[in-house]
Formats: sequence, C-alpha cells, structure tokens
Amino acid sequence: MESLNRSTANVKTYTERIIQFGEGNFLRAFANWMIHEMNKNANFDAGVVAVQPIDQGLIKMLNDQDGLYTLYLNGIKNGEAISEHQIVDCIQRGINPYEGYADYLAVAENPDLRFMISNTTEAGIAYNAEDKLDDAPQTSFPGKLTALLYKRFQTFNGASDKGLILIPCELIDKNGDNLKKIILQYAADWNLGEAFVNWIENDNIFCNSLVDRIVPGYPRDKMDAITKELGYKDNLVVEGEQFHLWVIEGPASVKEEIPAEACGLNIVFTDNMEPYRTRKVRILNGAHTTLVPVGYLYGIDKVRESLEDEVVGTYLKNTIFNEICPTLDLPEAELNQFANDVLDRFRNPYLEHALMSISLNSTSKFKTRVLPSVLEYIRRKNALPQGLLFSLASLIAFYKGDRNGEAIALKDDQSALDFFKTQWATGDAAAVAKATLANTDFWGTDLTAIDGLEAAVVAHLESIQANGMKASLQTFVK
Repeated sequence: MESLNRSTANVKTYTERIIQFGEGNFLRAFANWMIHEMNKNANFDAGVVAVQPIDQGLIKMLNDQDGLYTLYLNGIKNGEAISEHQIVDCIQRGINPYEGYADYLAVAENPDLRFMISNTTEAGIAYNAEDKLDDAPQTSFPGKLTALLYKRFQTFNGASDKGLILIPCELIDKNGDNLKKIILQYAADWNLGEAFVNWIENDNIFCNSLVDRIVPGYPRDKMDAITKELGYKDNLVVEGEQFHLWVIEGPASVKEEIPAEACGLNIVFTDNMEPYRTRKVRILNGAHTTLVPVGYLYGIDKVRESLEDEVVGTYLKNTIFNEICPTLDLPEAELNQFANDVLDRFRNPYLEHALMSISLNSTSKFKTRVLPSVLEYIRRKNALPQGLLFSLASLIAFYKGDRNGEAIALKDDQSALDFFKTQWATGDAAAVAKATLANTDFWGTDLTAIDGLEAAVVAHLESIQANGMKASLQTFVK
C-alpha cells in the first residue's frame, strides 16, 4: 500500500505566506484546516512552512509525507452526527531549526511571508534570559521568533510592508501581547537598535487570540480500520470535533486579509475578545463543571450520557439558558447559538468524555467557571440562581467521596481534600455546607454573607443526602 505524499495525492501547491511554530495535532486540525478551506474556497493561496519549536517533534515525519495528512472531523453538524475526512495540503514543508538553522532563518528572506501562527503549549510563550542572537537556535520560541524577525528587518531594510501579522494560539491570556513584550525584551537584551524596535511596534501586528476545538489527535486504536478505508498509509492522521471557533483580536485590517467569511468559517474578528473569553469560560467550561457532581452522583459516567438522560439533560439545559446566559453581555442570539453548539458538542457520539476526567480540582474550577455566574445573576436579577446553587450543593456532596457505597476517586489539592474529610466526619450536612460556603480560601469571599444563599444550598444538600441525587434532581427539575 502506498504512503501519502504529493506524488500519490492530487493536491495543489501554494505560495509560502505563513510561518507556523508547532506541527502538532492541534494546529493541524484547527488553523491548518481553516487555511486549507480558505485556499480551496477563497483563493487565499497561503502555504505554510511549519517549524519544529523544540528538539523533538514530527517534522521529519511531516516532510516524509510532503506536509500532507488526513483530517477526520467527527461530531454534530447541522443537527446530525457526521464523520468526514479530507487530505489537508496547506503545509508545503517543515523545518527543524535544531538541524537546519540556516534554512530556518532563510524563511525571513521570503518577500511573500505575511503571517505567523503558533501553538507551543502554554509554557511556550516564555522569556529565557540565556537566549542569545547568535544561538543556532535559541531555546525559547520567542527567542527564535525574535531572531527571525530581526533577520527580516535587516533583509528588507526595515520596509514597513514586510512586517507580519502574528496570531499565537497558546492557551494563555493576552497571548499576542505577551509574545510582543518578550520580543521587545530580547530586542533590548541583544541591542538590536531603536529602528528594529520601532519596526516591531509599528509594522507588525500582534493579535491576541482564543481557540476552541477539541482535538483527540492520532486515533491509534482505529488506525487499521482507517488505513483500510483510506487505501493509503498516513502516519499523521488526526481527529477533531466538528465545532471550531477562532477569536482574533486586532485592528480591522486583519479581517480584510483573512477571507474567513467567504468560507463560512467560525472566525470572529474583534477589537475586544474578553466577552468571548468570558462566554467560553462561563458557558462551555462552566457547564462542564456544573454538570460533573450532578451527573456523577446521579449515576452517570460520561458527558454524552448526561445529555441523553432526560432529567440531567433538562437540568443542564435549563441552567445554561436561564442562569448562565443572562449574566453575559453579548447579544442573546449569539449566546443562544454558542450554548446550543456547546450542547451539541457534549452530545458528540464520537467523543467519550468521562465526568471524572473533568472533576480534577473541582473546587478551584467552580470558583473561576461557575461562581462568577452565580454572583452576576444575583447582582442582575436580585434573585438566587437555584440551578447553579444545586450544583454547588452537589459539589459539596461529591466531596463526601461516596456514590451509593462506591468510593469516588477525588482529585484536588490535598488541603481541599483534608477540609472536606474533616467536615464530613461530623455527619451534619448543614454544618458542612456552612463551613464550605464560609471558606474564603475556596471562593475568595464568604458566601454565607449573601442573603438566602446558605439556606438554599443547605436545603439542596440535605435533600441529596436524605433522598439521593435521582429523587432530588427529579423533584428540582419538575
């Protein structure tokens, strides 16, 4: 059986306009797929040069396949469960700067280069004081990028039209701003000059971005069947869900250069991404955290099964639409669309997401993902969000560590585990609730000070303890 490469596949070549730091599953299933779609449907003509950001990586494997790989997208699309696949052909070649640093720097001399994208893990956008301009290569990703930008600045004599649009995808807040800050630090450390600093400041656009797509990656356990289906060998098959969202914060000019709209891609261009970050944390992450203790104590193990259960599914849907969405500032139609997309993602039959895998550090997750919705709901409505408070009561019950006589494998900071163990040793649900709500180490505030909140949580918790989760939730949903 033949291997996938450009001699065996009928694909196009494109002008190298994008340098990409990172060749892993996420970028190939996310940004590269979008570039592929824009090349195919909007004549974007954007080829990618993929750079391996660390010493170990997939560049050799990628080059063996001439940058090609097969992407499977599996999930709910237009209301139906769909699995579809295609060969993505936007990566033209890969470079390992640890073996070919001269080839890496030569990319800076390409007059067509316009964009930089990256995904070097959350730890990738970091300053390393040991990096030097004459290293080959620098250790850090920002160090490598600074050297490349300086080479470009020199090659084109600081031409204003040779700056780049830089869109990092690392999962940190203000990723573009942080990347720019580190580059300017290297410019100072390495004495690269005021003209270079001005060129970075004025002629390069650093965008903050927010990315959202679940990418399970290489489907190792299904490869025999996939190879048989494809009829060729592909060592870089990658799986992703159907849903995708890329929020790019930058000047309006960026949108004009990326033809996402013409392809129906869910790329949002904005001058303020904070409402979208808040929406993701509150609705997507918040719904996960809200669901975990309720669904698990109900006797369900998987996210999808929770949505398929009439009682648990109704509870979660009501809580999202009636209590979380009203606390957010985006247009109602946008919030409802995103919430419905989230529910479809949770129902994805191709992804099995265990509730216990989401349960890690549930106390801190509740504080960052759910508590802001609780407090904002109270502020806006002058009422208590009973669905979210039911989840909080369920969380306290969850940390008792027992599901119908079966021990729960709790995973949290030891201090949190010790707290709940001590509290539940008393056997008094009301006292446990009061102590938990008053624990400022958990919440940053004393929740018992909020009028009526303690009484509501105690009532829910006592019901769960006396009647069990199934009876309590059924009564609550009715």
